[in-house]
Amino acid sequence: MSGPAPIAVTIAGSDSGGGAGIQADLKTFSALGVYGASVITALTAQNTIGVQGIHDVPADFVARQIDSVFADLAVKAVKIGMLSQTAVIAAVAEGLARRAGAIPVVLDPVMVATSGDRLITDAAVATLRERLLPRADLITPNLPEAAVLLGEPVAADAAAIVAQARRLVALGARAVLIKGGHGTGRESIDHLVTADGALRTLSAPRIATRNTHGTGCTLSAAVAAGLAQGLALPEAVAEAKAYLTAALAAADSLAVGTGHGPVHHFHAVWS
Repeated sequence: MSGPAPIAVTIAGSDSGGGAGIQADLKTFSALGVYGASVITALTAQNTIGVQGIHDVPADFVARQIDSVFADLAVKAVKIGMLSQTAVIAAVAEGLARRAGAIPVVLDPVMVATSGDRLITDAAVATLRERLLPRADLITPNLPEAAVLLGEPVAADAAAIVAQARRLVALGARAVLIKGGHGTGRESIDHLVTADGALRTLSAPRIATRNTHGTGCTLSAAVAAGLAQGLALPEAVAEAKAYLTAALAAADSLAVGTGHGPVHHFHAVWS
């Protein structure tokens, strides 16, 4: 790489096990040649087995972190992950309005950990939908998260997935990528719908591994990294899916923890 690395910031929760959240985002940025900054919204006591506790960062201190990062760093993209409280969501929305301008924002509406632990309150879901969806250039829900955002059942087929994506765009998001990791079949198929009505499907072989911790965080961070590097959204999404697929394929070589281990963020670097 020649010249300075572009900068992306992740606004998310910390995963003490290192596989998801802030840690996964910073690993992804680094692996893809992007300098990562961070705004921590919550601390979790977490490992590959589950989430043992959540300690929320006060909303005013989240706002202070946002102001501090943007006052000094030339941020080129923002990734938003776990936001468990309404006050924190409001602080992030207001902070981005003050500081982010036209910087692209990728919102991963994290609601449930890979272990099945709930990470966000019902009231916070409503605030997320109202305050941050219209601010996002891309939202990246999985099938259950898309259903929760819309108050609908989980989509059962491709037509229903696309219809839900279009309804999420109608709520204000400029583009929606509904991930197919919770689907079935040999292929993991994601559906990207943009505000102009265009539909793109992205398919990759479904990787047979239980080590899927941090997949959603990793994909959204990889998209943000691509946008920070100047890629157009469809290209950034395609490259992010290829990166995640390779990280999943190499996940078993890490052997981290006894539960759902992390994907291998540095599969292309480590021997």
